[in-house]
Amino acid sequence: MSTVLVIAGSDSSGGAGIARDLQTLHEHRVHGVYALTAVTAQTDARVLASYLVPASTVRAQIDAAFESGPVQAVKIGMLGSEEIVLTVAEALQRYPAAPVVLDPVLASTSGAALLDQPGLRALREVLLPLVHLLTPNIPEAALLLGTEPADDAAILQAQAQALRARGPRAVLLKGGHGAGADSVDFLALADGVRALRSARLAGSRRGTGCALASSIAASVARGLTLEAACRQAKDYVTALLRT
Repeated sequence: MSTVLVIAGSDSSGGAGIARDLQTLHEHRVHGVYALTAVTAQTDARVLASYLVPASTVRAQIDAAFESGPVQAVKIGMLGSEEIVLTVAEALQRYPAAPVVLDPVLASTSGAALLDQPGLRALREVLLPLVHLLTPNIPEAALLLGTEPADDAAILQAQAQALRARGPRAVLLKGGHGAGADSVDFLALADGVRALRSARLAGSRRGTGCALASSIAASVARGLTLEAACRQAKDYVTALLRT
């Protein structure tokens, strides 16, 4: 069975974070191991508390995961601080074989900041060049680029390409926060941008970013190409929203 290492925070509600990641990996028949970066107390409406795990403990968890057996992919979610970002980046340089999917968790759905400004800067400058796929939503892409959120297809495609120029091998800019009948994601690869479309569905977006990135990591771990994994993950999340 393929193994995916999840580096992320917990969500006490079970709707997002490591709980959602491990559930997604299980549904894809992939074994999940994890390094916990933060413990949060959340409801669907707000974040009540957040505690960051010491960076040394995060490092030890990552080392333990890789020492326990082969890891075919890594999925990264909430990091919380500059120190943890730098710790994860250093670990990825020591274990470079596994492809890395980064879901840049910068704020909760309710609006609470989940990564400080020094951490955001470190993520931009140090972590992005180590990533195989970056999966920001529209607000996250704007924060990473230091610009305003967009809802124009041409601008979003340009933003996906601009983010890819910062180091990751590919970028999937998710269109779930946009408007219109379709939810369109833009996948920027070395040979251009693909538009991935699905019907826009009503319902909570909490945990969908975690599920999408974990689904991609699971499929990559099982041998799918990055584009095929992204398309399959979009179908998976659409099915989640329907149910």
